[in-house]
Amino acid sequence: MSFVKRCYACWAGSEFVMYQNVFASIKRHPVLTYFVMTIGISWGGVFLAAGGVDGFPANAQEIKTLLPIVAPLLAVGPVFSGILLTGLLDGRTGLADFAARLLRWRVRLRWYALSLFLTPLLAALTLLGLSLFSSVFTPGILVTKDKTGLIIPALAAGLVAGLFEEPGWTGFVTPRLRQRHGVFAAGLILGLMWGIWHLIVAVWGSGTPSGDFSVLLFLPQFFFYAAVLPAYRVLMTWAYDHTHSLFVAILMHLSLTGNVLFIFMPQGIPELLLLAWYVSLSGALWGLVWLVLNPKKKE
Repeated sequence: MSFVKRCYACWAGSEFVMYQNVFASIKRHPVLTYFVMTIGISWGGVFLAAGGVDGFPANAQEIKTLLPIVAPLLAVGPVFSGILLTGLLDGRTGLADFAARLLRWRVRLRWYALSLFLTPLLAALTLLGLSLFSSVFTPGILVTKDKTGLIIPALAAGLVAGLFEEPGWTGFVTPRLRQRHGVFAAGLILGLMWGIWHLIVAVWGSGTPSGDFSVLLFLPQFFFYAAVLPAYRVLMTWAYDHTHSLFVAILMHLSLTGNVLFIFMPQGIPELLLLAWYVSLSGALWGLVWLVLNPKKKE
């Protein structure tokens, strides 16, 4: 064998060993790999769309202009990572199972009721309770004149968020976490990951008109991601545990995004009062978590 061929053989062998090591690491830590990959793709896309460091934080006008670009770039991370890693780790069988769970719509009617009506019910109850103290908490859908103009963007945003995010969060991560953890622990871990993933948007969207970072703008968003999302994710994990339906998870995501961030969002609500609503909403969700997963019931 010539010197060149020996060098090529050594190089090819080292490349193969490196690939084996990387693949073995991914197999040992699939959830961590997914999270790092998703953060890298989503945060990298948002960072570039925002214009780098100088684009953080953005003011209201910049957010309005760039949000149609930023939102899809953020959302592509979970779906891309979830499908890619499913194919890499589980092959065609895994992808076929993924498709089956995505199309599994034949579940009991109560799970559709939960996925579609839980969030608007809790949003309405918490806001109507708070509205006894201030009319600022009146749900937006009750005061807007253009109800169609509010509902259609809400449904569109919720559907896009559900379709792009849940193939990763529920389709890839949830089953793997459930192999090692109970419903509560798996949902909590994933809920915290879900919240951390959103933080770049919270930082980006917390700019004053002059472009300075505002703690008041950041705080309600941070609390929503740190307290509301983990509680809701535990409920999503509980629902998935009973249905194994990715379709139901997408509907639950649609309902949360569309109702809380659009349809029921009080118009012109100050930041501290928005925080108060999120505190109330998280309390209602965690209370519901306790009801469905109390220690007297088996998971």
